[in-house]
Amino acid sequence: MRKRALVVGLGIAGMAAAIGLRQAGWQPVIVERAPERRRGGYFVGLMPDGRQAAADLGIAGHLHTRNPPDGGKAWSLTRRGRLQPGLGFLHQPGAPAAVVRGDIEDALWRGTRGDGTGGAVPVRFATRPVEISDTGADLRVLLEDAGTGERYPERFDLLVGADGMRSSVRRTVFGPHEDYMTSWNAIICAFQLQEQVPSFEEADSLISARAGRGAWVFGFADRPPTALLTYRTQDVAAEFAGSRIERLRAAFSDMDDPVVRHALSSLEQAPEFLFDSVHQVRMPRWSKGKVVLVGDAAWCLNLYSGMGATFALQGGAGLGRALRESPGDLGAALAAWESRLRPSVTRHQHLARIKKQLFVPSNRPAEALRSVVVRLACAARERRLARARAAAPA
Repeated sequence: MRKRALVVGLGIAGMAAAIGLRQAGWQPVIVERAPERRRGGYFVGLMPDGRQAAADLGIAGHLHTRNPPDGGKAWSLTRRGRLQPGLGFLHQPGAPAAVVRGDIEDALWRGTRGDGTGGAVPVRFATRPVEISDTGADLRVLLEDAGTGERYPERFDLLVGADGMRSSVRRTVFGPHEDYMTSWNAIICAFQLQEQVPSFEEADSLISARAGRGAWVFGFADRPPTALLTYRTQDVAAEFAGSRIERLRAAFSDMDDPVVRHALSSLEQAPEFLFDSVHQVRMPRWSKGKVVLVGDAAWCLNLYSGMGATFALQGGAGLGRALRESPGDLGAALAAWESRLRPSVTRHQHLARIKKQLFVPSNRPAEALRSVVVRLACAARERRLARARAAAPA
């Protein structure tokens, strides 16, 4: 009889884990507290390891990427309103794939519908676990249907918590959020623009970064850009009182440039947007008995790292691989999976501190240093491109 796994969360990490489990011969079931799938989303740069994980999961052929040629043009706005060549996310080494979150989720959703080696993964919407009991010999989960209010118990051989940074599975099994979530004293707001900032090309990326605030526009080849507004604060809780848009207007009140103006104006027309505080999740272990956490629930690196989707895919693909290698020993499989992935996760959690200074400098000296670093990086990139053009056949 095939072993059964409950996956909590229908995001990137959850669907990747479900496909990995199915590849390992397990029978996964996904529960999602929302009543339906999410669509769209903000900019995501998928790194080479993430693209390899997508291939390992069998979804690479479903993944639509949106890269402008050579990563597109990027522009930085100075304090005096001047335009300078900038360094966009897509210009970093590794040639990230430009997608929106929904592109990855669409590819994963198609993967969960069947791949020729197994049927569709069952998905129960508006459903969440309310009690988790792992005795070692038996794993029982009490599930609740939000539509009817019905509660019913089920047995599983493994529970995968893929329910995000504020994971209910983590809180239930491992302890309160305060034990694992570190605050970065910053706010992010990500949303879809209906059109590019006036006077710029559709695929251009734009950056306006000042001490304590940053506005970014991420360009694509075949759709309008997405925007990111981020700022530092010493009172995170206060930022959630009252209107989110008014909070953003107050934070950017003295940044009167075309990027900020257009972003704030567009935000008021946006049908939805992500407004949240910035954290990392740090845990000594990602599993306990027959419960394992993946993605942001286990190791949230935060948006500054640019590695969340890549590690979510790697986590699911790697989990399936470890279970295939140790089919009769769940503890050994989970230990092997974590030992392979943790060093890279830890390294990128540290790197996110540096990247935060690129997104939102901490003060005026950091802002000046950031400008110097970006100019040097732009010059190095131009030299690489020139060498590549010179080496290309006529």
